[in-house]
Amino acid sequence: MFNTIEIIKNFYTQFSSNDNVLIVINADPDAIASSMAVKRLLWHKVASVSISNINVIKRPDNLAMIKLLGVNLLYTDDVNVNNYNRFVMVDSQPNHSESFAKYNFDAIIDHHPLTDANAPFMDIRINYGATSSIMTEYLIESQINPSPKLATALFYGIKTDTRNFERNATIDDVKAFQFLFKYANLHLAKKIEHADIRLDFLKYFKIALDTMCMKGKKIFAHLGEVQNPDVCVIIADFFMRIISVQWSIVSGVYEEKLIIIFRNDGIRKNAGKIAKTLFDQYGSAGGHKSMARAEIFLKYIDNKNVLEWITSKMEIITPKKSTPLKSIFNP
Repeated sequence: MFNTIEIIKNFYTQFSSNDNVLIVINADPDAIASSMAVKRLLWHKVASVSISNINVIKRPDNLAMIKLLGVNLLYTDDVNVNNYNRFVMVDSQPNHSESFAKYNFDAIIDHHPLTDANAPFMDIRINYGATSSIMTEYLIESQINPSPKLATALFYGIKTDTRNFERNATIDDVKAFQFLFKYANLHLAKKIEHADIRLDFLKYFKIALDTMCMKGKKIFAHLGEVQNPDVCVIIADFFMRIISVQWSIVSGVYEEKLIIIFRNDGIRKNAGKIAKTLFDQYGSAGGHKSMARAEIFLKYIDNKNVLEWITSKMEIITPKKSTPLKSIFNP
């Protein structure tokens, strides 16, 4: 059990009234919502609070969330670190990206598996489905009723990171969701949720259908070079809707790295552990039981056939017999 009241007291001791705080995130719905909650918690307690994203935001739902909820973000390259003396990270940990290296974090709040993160204040709850759930508890224990926009952000953050409570959700996530339901604007949440595919992403669905293959109940696809790795996430999630699929592994090349997105049903194997075991040596890899990601330096791929290389590495969970799906569609 977490004593949230004591945790919040400890959190507040990290700040003083003349502090200029920068919240640094790898922007996605859970991270954006959690950063908004931290900003609300520090309102009138510090001199200023800004939110900075290390990633270029292109996913339609993220862009819709930022626009509809009026979230002000500063891209990391446009931030003068010298203007701030306190740094907070939510929904991530320092070794998740090289872009975090220029910051010395005073507080880290996250729900991902603990790495070698270190900060004066740390609240890492790996059994929670979303950091938004943790931040909702902070608001509740601080006796703060969230505004409709903040409640909608946290509401949507929990929905996305638990995939509507289909994965990694606990009773704590449910309680947070129930609390937020009273304050959230459900119309705004629905508008954000339905803005998930860009028109220029459609071409990647054709590539996926042309390249995909199956091994047992695992589906693989390689998209080649992608303009945004989020399209790999969208297609991996799409393939999990096929009734016979237990694993979906979709890859693409972005900024001189091979990005591999893993999804599974969360029943038999742990996607995060398998991704880390098989691919961490080539770059970075990890995640949760039903979702994971690997980023691999291209020098390890060389001139290999990407699909063959990935499927061969994953023989640990995959029977050797494979069936190209395009032959099913075009017998």
